Amino acid sequence: MDAGIAKMNGVNGSHTQRSMYIEENTQKAGAISLIFSLKEQVGALAKVLRLFEEKKVNLTHIESRPSRLNKDEYEFFINMDSNCDNALDEVIELLKKQTVGHLHELSRDKSKRDTVPWFPRNIKDLDRFANQILSYGAELNSDHPGFIDPVYRARRKQFADLAYNYKHGQPIPRVEYTEEEKKTWGIVFKELKTLYPTHACREYNRIFPLLEEYCGYREDNIPQLEEVSKFLQSCTGFCLRPVAGLLSSRDFLAGLAFRVFHSTQYIRHSSKPMYTPEPDICHELIGHVPLFADPSFAQFSQEIGLASLGAPDEYIEKLATVYWFTVEFGLCKQGDEIRAYGAGLLSSFGELQYCLTDKPELRPFDPQKTSIQKYPITEFQPVYYVAESFEDAKQKVRNFASTIPMPFSVRYNSYTQSIEVLDNAQQLKNLADNISGEMETLRSALKKLE
Repeated sequence: MDAGIAKMNGVNGSHTQRSMYIEENTQKAGAISLIFSLKEQVGALAKVLRLFEEKKVNLTHIESRPSRLNKDEYEFFINMDSNCDNALDEVIELLKKQTVGHLHELSRDKSKRDTVPWFPRNIKDLDRFANQILSYGAELNSDHPGFIDPVYRARRKQFADLAYNYKHGQPIPRVEYTEEEKKTWGIVFKELKTLYPTHACREYNRIFPLLEEYCGYREDNIPQLEEVSKFLQSCTGFCLRPVAGLLSSRDFLAGLAFRVFHSTQYIRHSSKPMYTPEPDICHELIGHVPLFADPSFAQFSQEIGLASLGAPDEYIEKLATVYWFTVEFGLCKQGDEIRAYGAGLLSSFGELQYCLTDKPELRPFDPQKTSIQKYPITEFQPVYYVAESFEDAKQKVRNFASTIPMPFSVRYNSYTQSIEVLDNAQQLKNLADNISGEMETLRSALKKLE
C-alpha cells in the first residue's frame, strides 16, 4: 500500500500559486484570516477597507503583493480581531459583490463556526507537510521482519534521510541498491509477473512492457524513482515524490490532487520477500506505477485527491476508504471477465490469486456504500468492489464529492500546477471561458474529420 493510506491498514502481503505570508507563519489560535485579490486600480483597496470599517471589523494585520494568478491584480492577506466574527459573514458577502478577484477564508475560531482545513494551493506547498510523517526510518514495530536486524534498520534510516531533505523541483536522489535488495526485488518481480496475463486489467498489461523497455523494470534491477517519474510525466503528468515515512490520509490524498504520488524507496526485509507490513518500493513501482501511466486511471486517482481538499475530517476518512477499495484493492469488469487494478492486489502474489476465486464477496462500486465499509488490515479482504470502468468510477467519485459539505469547489490548473478555488463569479467566468475555448477546439476538430 501507499505511503499515505498505510496509516489505516498496515498492508498484508503485498498498500493558488501561493507561498507563505509572513504573518501566516505565526497565526494565533482563534485568529480570523482572509486572502483576497483586487484589480490594480486607484482606490480599490480603500473601497474594500471601508466595508470593514462600516461593519466595525477591526483589522490587526495586513500584507500585500502582486498576484501570482493574475498579473493585473494584487493579493492581500489580513488578520482580524476574533471578536468581529459575527460581522464577518456580512463583510464576506459584500466583498464577493465588489471587485474582488478571489477570496479564501483561512481560519476562524472553531468554537464559533466550522472552518475549512488548510490545503495546499500550489504544488510547492507539498513541501510543507512532506515531513509530517507518522513514523521515520528505523522506527519499526516489534513484529516487523527487520526489527531485530540492525543493518536493515540502519539502511531504512538512510532511505528516510534522503527523502526528508528532498524539495519539490529537485531530482529524486538516486539509490545504489545492494545485491541482497536486488535479490528480494527479483523474487517478487518474477513471481508476480507470471500472474499478470490472467489476473491484471488490460491497461496494466499494456503499460508494464513499456516500463520494462524504458524504465529498467527487470528481475535483476530495481528502477530509479527519477527515471520512472519522468516516464509517468510524459504519459499523464503524474510524478513521484520520495517520502520518509507514512503520511496522514489528508496529506497523502492532497498530493494526488496535484498528480503527485508519495513513494517510498526502501525495500522489504529479505527474510520475507513475499510479505511487507508497510508500503515499499515493490508495492509502489510494481503495484501503483503502471496504472498512473494510464490517462483514465490517472484522472480517477486525481478526482479522489481533489475531493479531499478542505474536506471535513469525517469525509477524509470516507475518501480514504474509497481509495482503499479502488486504488489499493479494486477490481474492474473487462468484457465477460473481472480483473484486478488495485496496487495492493497487483503487488501481492497470494491475494492476487485469491481475489478472483469464489471465496471473497464481490459488490458493485458505489462510493456512498463503499466509503463506510469496514475492512481488515492483517488478512485478505472478504469484500471487493467491482468498477464498471475507470470512467464510470471517476463519475461516481465526482458525484460523491458533490455531497461533501464545502463552501466552494476546486479546479486543478495544470499550467500553473495550482489549485483554483471557485467561490466567486469571476472565477466561474474564467472557467467558462476556458471551457468555451476547449469546445471551439472540439468543434474545429470534428469539422476536419467530416
